Amino acid sequence: MPVMPYLRFIVANRRFVGFGFLVAFASSFGQTYFLGSFSPSIQLEFSLSHTEWGAVYLVGTLASAIALPSTGRLIDLVSLPRYTAAAVLLLLTGIAAMTLSAGVVTLALAIFLLRQGGQGLMSHISMTSMARYFEEGRGRAIALATLGFAAGEACLPRISLAITEAWSWRTSFATMGVFLAIVLLPALMWLLRGHGGRHEEHLRSLDGGDNQNSSGRRSWTRGEVLRDPRFYLLLPGLLAPAMIATALFFTHLSLAEAKGWSNEWIVGSYGVYALASTLVGLVCGTLIDKIGGIRLVPMMLLPMAVGLVVAGTLRQPWSVWPYFMFFGASVGISHTAVSAMWAELYGVGSIGAIKSLVTALAVLASAIGPVIVGLFMDAGVSIERVCLYFAGYVVFASVLLAVALGKRSGERLTP
Repeated sequence: MPVMPYLRFIVANRRFVGFGFLVAFASSFGQTYFLGSFSPSIQLEFSLSHTEWGAVYLVGTLASAIALPSTGRLIDLVSLPRYTAAAVLLLLTGIAAMTLSAGVVTLALAIFLLRQGGQGLMSHISMTSMARYFEEGRGRAIALATLGFAAGEACLPRISLAITEAWSWRTSFATMGVFLAIVLLPALMWLLRGHGGRHEEHLRSLDGGDNQNSSGRRSWTRGEVLRDPRFYLLLPGLLAPAMIATALFFTHLSLAEAKGWSNEWIVGSYGVYALASTLVGLVCGTLIDKIGGIRLVPMMLLPMAVGLVVAGTLRQPWSVWPYFMFFGASVGISHTAVSAMWAELYGVGSIGAIKSLVTALAVLASAIGPVIVGLFMDAGVSIERVCLYFAGYVVFASVLLAVALGKRSGERLTP
């Protein structure tokens, strides 16, 4: 991985790339790898089974998925600073609701707010802004922003687990809320100072070419994308990381129990996952700028298949590291290549509307994942066998990705 091009790119775009990184990090407060670390404590306090807790999570996440196509498309219409501030306030409201939750109804409401503000809008802001405002260096911008996801994965579950064990899960949420309000929100607003000039330049580039990008290709609308057959061939593979990662991170403590590992061992190994996704994502960023994201997407799930087989067949404590390494490699490719692929396939004029639809479907898939695992586990199916089922699914989905993108690799059609 060439380091100097990344360093030069960071120096030239440090504030906006820093914004992409930090808003991705802030999405962690609504991501399953963060919320899943509270699962045992929440289930114990509210006397919920695996299926019942998964159902509460499903309701909140489904509501977020339903809202996201409408809230997500507003990024095409509202200034980025205002949109970002609104998303942070929504996330803060979710943290407050979780801290004060008194039953399954308020718990489901809190999940909705956290998933909408964090997993939904904050992730959407990070990837959409990097893909939209960088024509040259798009891959590197996306790769650097995804480091925020990796940073959140590496440190926040461990911090939350430590606070929960020392005090309570509610104290952990309250602490994170204070950090978000007094540190992250002001930092995000500072990083966006002067963004108006960048946005004006972006609008001029669209107006000068009838909603074309600098390559001269017209952008698709969301309706045109929905009439493209390739879109439906892509979906099973594109939704797989959200569904499977959410399902497994939601139940990692159950996986540890089944294999005889400590909670600290599996949660403490999240750094391996974060490191793998970071390194692979950075390599992919360089490759995207050379060959495009379209050529990388068909292979993105293959490392995940290997990791799932490892998790499904090996019981030794050391096996958690290759599991996280392979899984993280797939997520690193997915975070970078898929975001670039949308811009390459369909342009950036309506990328907010397009990505918000796909993000909503990903949120829906992430809601289904924990319920699937919960139903299997409550039916007596081991979580190891569920991992093998997932491995079979991602192999099938990889075939569909190759079919959808194989013939037109590197080319975007006109609608």
